[in-house]
This record gives sequence, structure tokens and C-alpha cells, in this order.
Amino acid sequence: MIWNIFNKKPIDENLPEFWQNYARSFEEKLPEDISKIRFVVFDTETTGFDFDEDRILSIGAVRIENNSIEIGDNFEVFLEQSRFNPETVKIHGIIQNEKFEKVPELEGLKNFLNYVQNSVLVAHHAGFDFKMINRALNRHGLPKLKNKVLDTAVLYKSTRIATNLINRDKIYSLDEIAEAYNIELTDRHTASGDAYITAIIFMKLLGRINKKNKLGMKDLYKIKN
Repeated sequence: MIWNIFNKKPIDENLPEFWQNYARSFEEKLPEDISKIRFVVFDTETTGFDFDEDRILSIGAVRIENNSIEIGDNFEVFLEQSRFNPETVKIHGIIQNEKFEKVPELEGLKNFLNYVQNSVLVAHHAGFDFKMINRALNRHGLPKLKNKVLDTAVLYKSTRIATNLINRDKIYSLDEIAEAYNIELTDRHTASGDAYITAIIFMKLLGRINKKNKLGMKDLYKIKN
């Protein structure tokens, strides 16, 4: 049994090496300064919304660091699937016999973990994407994601509350926020396209929330609906 010094929890040597490497990355404590944090903005496209029955079709991600979206450091993977839902195909456009390269689910998860390491994850309505990935990890006998996560839907509501321009019961879609910020909806409903749109939104939200550059990561984690 190997001990994770930072989290004071053992790393199970029986788990795959890629998981152990991922877990070890959390031994390095994240900086408190937001500008020095490595954020990974990600999105999943899935066969549907049932956490037990549906599956991930693709994962897209892009890195933000030093107050900049690093477009050259992006991630995209398509997963092999036997299950397809004609209704959701209308949304994401991924059909069963697409000719681009697909990898087995476990390999896709391995590649994703190798990419994110101990970054702070960011997504729109992050709970869904986070849970879909955790269910996929569970199918392969792996633990849940260890990363901190931020939700742009929650952060957006906080900026609206501050200006009293909020319907507290409303669930703001990615399209609505992009329209509010005049962001072009390029490659909408692809994992990589939605990750990039979300990254732009996240940068704009950070600018509004952290106007005086006084907020730290702990302050962002405290923001709730």
C-alpha cells in the first residue's frame, strides 16, 4: 500500500498504474492564487441522461492557465459504444458508424485522467458530467475523481445575484449565458466545442467575480446557488 502524503490516504497498489499516477499528482498542493491554478474545462456528450443506462460518447477539454485559454493544449476522445439513442443523436450528431477513431471506455478514461491530473475541473452544470465520468470509472473498478470542481452555471448565478438580475429558480443554459456575453456558439453540442465555449464563459465570469484580484480558490469554492 502506497500512502498519498497530501491527502493522508493510501494509494491502492492493486489499481492500474495510470490511476496511481493520477492519485500521486494530488500530493502537490494547489496554489491559492487563481492566476496560478491549472483549470481544465471539460464537457461530455452522452447517449442520454440516465446515469445507469446511458454512456459517454465523447469527452472534450481545454486548459486555462495564467489567465489564458491554452487552445493548443486541448483534449478530445471518442469512446466505443454499442448503445445509441436516436433522440440524442439529433443533438450531438455522433452516429454509431462514424469513421473517426474511437477507443474503449477504459482507455478514454485513462487518457482523460492523464490529461487533467490534479487540475481544478470546470464544467457547465458540472454535476452531470462529473457523475457520468464517475459512473464510468466505477464500471472499471476505479475510485471517483479526486479533483475540485467549479460549475459555470453556479458562478453565473452569483454574478446575477450581485446585481439583482436573477431568477433564483431558473436553470441557465450554456446558450443563454453565451448569448448574454455575445459569445459565438461554434461547434455547439460537441464535447470539444462546448468545452471551449464554457472556457470563454469561465474567463468572463472570473473577470466579474474577481474584479479586484483579491479572491482565492477557497472563495470560489464557497460560491453556491
